[in-house]
Amino acid sequence: MTMPRRWKKSRYTGQESACVEVALGTRRTLVRDTKNRGGGTLHLPTPAWAAFLTVVKAE
Repeated sequence: MTMPRRWKKSRYTGQESACVEVALGTRRTLVRDTKNRGGGTLHLPTPAWAAFLTVVKAE
């Protein structure tokens, strides 16, 4: 059985809807647009998502 994903958005967005949501997984991380949840989902290997966050936080 597949467990449902828990979608999260940054706490810094407050009530804004112009952001992305992320569902973290052990092997895959999913990213989607909050304004268009049915518009598709980006599937990334979780290590790639972690590397992306490391670079963004360093900027």
